[in-house]
Amino acid sequence: MTKIKIGLLECDHVRDEFRHIAGDYRDRFPALIMPLAPEWEFVFYDVANSHFPASVDECDVYLCTGSKSSVYDDEPWIRDLKAFFRQIYAQQKIFLGVCFGHQMLAEALGGKVQKSAVGWCVGIHEFKMLDGERTAWMNPPKESLNLLMMCQDQVHQLPPDSTILASADDCPVAMFRVGERMLGVQAHPEFPLPYEEALMRSRVERIGAEKTAKGLESLSRPLHSTLMAQWMVAFVKSVL
Repeated sequence: MTKIKIGLLECDHVRDEFRHIAGDYRDRFPALIMPLAPEWEFVFYDVANSHFPASVDECDVYLCTGSKSSVYDDEPWIRDLKAFFRQIYAQQKIFLGVCFGHQMLAEALGGKVQKSAVGWCVGIHEFKMLDGERTAWMNPPKESLNLLMMCQDQVHQLPPDSTILASADDCPVAMFRVGERMLGVQAHPEFPLPYEEALMRSRVERIGAEKTAKGLESLSRPLHSTLMAQWMVAFVKSVL
């Protein structure tokens, strides 16, 4: 099998008190992806601490993680990441973004991200595929996916050449693509349920008691993180 080099752009790190659950992001994404794509080789870039690839050509695919930061924060590493995104786009590299990475895909290429009027989205949400936008890489096909969310910010304006693929009740731009080679999803398929629960319980004051309670209750619903990962892998393979 041909080795595919995937660069993980680490935009944050799991807090020390939660690392016993499933490690850091550099542990979680390989654990999610490698069973489905054993030919992929991960390379890690701690971009939150200004460690970037020397060249966009170092990897075949880039995957951008979530973050406690916002894509519109005026921090040097975020400005540098936006510039790197534009290189990814210009060089027609394949890209996958989750949560912050999904938002950065919009913001860096001319879209707009801001705090959502609905406040926090936490727990399991239903991502409904838009009619007419289901494609061959969404295999096996499914009309909706239950996925974990943990965010306040959302994409409010899409960049040029974008297509919305899925929406949720509290998140109109739940999944979208730019062109044919860049995909963003607002969810966290890499989060294990115990981690989502621990985060919610640690953020009750920020999220709000009522919304936290609803989020915790939602964790008993079926979860389709593995299927989302299958779709992400299939998306990459469809354009390699």
